[in-house]
Amino acid sequence: MMMPALSNFRARLSNRLARHLFAAPLQLNSTQPMVSFTFDDIPVSAATIGAPMLEEFGGLGTFYVAGGLVNRRTDHGDCVDPDGIIRLSRVGHEIACHTFSHRRAIDLDAAAMATELAQNRRFLEGLDASIKLENFAYPFGLATVARKRQLTNSFRSARGILPGINNGTIDVQFLRSTPLIDKDIDRAGIDRIFDEAVATGGWLIFYTHDVADAPSPWGCTPGLLRHALEAAKRRNMPMVSVAEALRRAGG
Repeated sequence: MMMPALSNFRARLSNRLARHLFAAPLQLNSTQPMVSFTFDDIPVSAATIGAPMLEEFGGLGTFYVAGGLVNRRTDHGDCVDPDGIIRLSRVGHEIACHTFSHRRAIDLDAAAMATELAQNRRFLEGLDASIKLENFAYPFGLATVARKRQLTNSFRSARGILPGINNGTIDVQFLRSTPLIDKDIDRAGIDRIFDEAVATGGWLIFYTHDVADAPSPWGCTPGLLRHALEAAKRRNMPMVSVAEALRRAGG
């Protein structure tokens, strides 16, 4: 069995390489800045608080689901049940893909990754015929060069958790995203990154988990989410799903 320290070292090294070796370069065509709000694992609060807030501002989000977590208790609260996923999809939000068991890409060889993806696709697309998985997010944000290349055969994009604006030539198999997490960013930080997106004409992606008055270490308060939504509205930035953003960007 691999020692935890060695496993963590491998994860950091592989993820660092994956940041710099492009698997699927794309020159963004859109000159209008845009923002995508994404939610990982879909805690109940993301579906019942986060999604309606986004809809209130005329936006739609992307919800990355690990089928093995559905209707289960996690460190960031109870995860949504199948009916909740169907409701999100029918409203127009994008349902997207994690690994089924939420295992890290660094821990999977090609066969194991293929099995995880197939299982998640069967589960989610089996819930409702309207659900079509186009995009992926790396659990825990950790990627490898080999898994990035593998994912090009199955998904239009894969999202990490490396902060920054997506502009110019980007790697669609390692999209940058900024935490919308209370412990990691404040309102001034949100305003700064929105201003950077406007200045560069780029695509800003946020990620979070639960939305609660007392969020987990991986979630945000409704107040912080509302501040980000208001920041987008003030700047006339479209609030679109990852799938829609890629269509606008020519990907």
